[in-house]
Amino acid sequence: MKRIMRRNTLILLFALAFIGGIGFFSFELIVNAGAWVDQPYNAHVSGSGGLEQAGVIYDRNGYVLAETQDSKRIYNDNVSVRKGLLHTVGDNSLNISTAVQSKYRSQLTGYSLIWGLNMPKSMRATHDITLTVDAATCAAAYDQLASYGKKGACVVYNYKTGEVLCSVSTPGYDPADPPEINESNEKQYDGVYLDNVLSSTYAPGSIFKIITSAAAIENIPDLYTRTWNCTGTKEIGGNKVTCTETHGEIDYKTAMSHSCNIAFAEMAVEMGRDVMNNTAKKAGINKSYEVDDVDTAKGHFDVSKADENQLAWSGIGQYDNAVNPMQMAMICGAIGNGGKAVNPTYIKGGSGDLLKLIGFNKPKEYDLFNSGTAQKLDEVMRYTVKDYYDYQRSGLFEGLSVCAKTGTAEVGEDKAPNAWMVGYSQDQDAPLAFACVVEDSGFGFQYACPVADAAMKAAAACLRSSG
Repeated sequence: MKRIMRRNTLILLFALAFIGGIGFFSFELIVNAGAWVDQPYNAHVSGSGGLEQAGVIYDRNGYVLAETQDSKRIYNDNVSVRKGLLHTVGDNSLNISTAVQSKYRSQLTGYSLIWGLNMPKSMRATHDITLTVDAATCAAAYDQLASYGKKGACVVYNYKTGEVLCSVSTPGYDPADPPEINESNEKQYDGVYLDNVLSSTYAPGSIFKIITSAAAIENIPDLYTRTWNCTGTKEIGGNKVTCTETHGEIDYKTAMSHSCNIAFAEMAVEMGRDVMNNTAKKAGINKSYEVDDVDTAKGHFDVSKADENQLAWSGIGQYDNAVNPMQMAMICGAIGNGGKAVNPTYIKGGSGDLLKLIGFNKPKEYDLFNSGTAQKLDEVMRYTVKDYYDYQRSGLFEGLSVCAKTGTAEVGEDKAPNAWMVGYSQDQDAPLAFACVVEDSGFGFQYACPVADAAMKAAAACLRSSG
């Protein structure tokens, strides 16, 4: 009798597990059918074939970026727009996994749980998607960035609303005429499927002095009355720290505007490992952000086991520091926004869930700096532009009150430095934050600055023309 009871109990447990499994599978199928279709391994469901009936993708001004005509996917008629927005819009393939045509294929193609891709046209709702990007701004940034023939990235976003106006990654190609990548050209197209704005990290170089400045503002009481002596080199922790110039006696604001390595190396050592780690952590350096269902690459900062010389180099962004371009745009946007970073979005009205799509869900905000620190960073970054950059290049960011910092990050391996420029505008009618990086190039002011200048001017013109 006991044996029969045990068997019955076992059968009952198996039956309950089977019913539960069926229920869970059914729930997942109904709720996440679209997400399942969007996976790259389901190309047979909604790959290039699915795009034959996909909806239109517009930029923020209603310009067509991609549409279907006579069962053929057609892209914008401007080649710079097509190439500049390749990594945002995507192409007919699934190779660029973070692009809209990869991430939102089910929405674009009108996939239905019941009908699949065969829903009658009379029953179809619109499957168009409007992006926040401005086609003209992306084209301007792409033309300048691509002229170097280097890998790189440029992003500009509204730090009040989170809307991304420009997102450009190189190398790229024309989605209307995609190349056949083989052994003869694979070096030219190395990394072409990776969106560097979202998915890459780089050594920051001197743009990391923004983070070291935040730590110094909060932890060095006499920061604004202190001076440092820069002779071009100084032994710290048994090894040399070098600077690109000999600045002599220098105060904090001048050290920031002229990017004195010696001053910032000494600041980092004085404040110590814990302060530097905690400031970087609060500023989100080690954090990943979700941008329209895509997780950005995490930056990296950890000097817990660094010796004194390594700690010194970390303060100028040259230890094993790493940052992501979108992350740096958010950090700069937070400074302009009183310490709060608004989460970026490419999809007009937001994306991801229904509340975002109908506009009820506000973008997330992150407290990266306290308001007093943000105000002082704002002052010193504006001083940096007015005291130094404005005199180096006439017409720079003309019509905008920009706060910025350049960086020239040494990467070794017989490569030229990564060139950086990051910053934001103080203008209420153009609250824009930006980050630009050009790999294996040279000085930040020489290579990244022209890209940032072109992108910011175009993005500001776009916002101001739309009121």
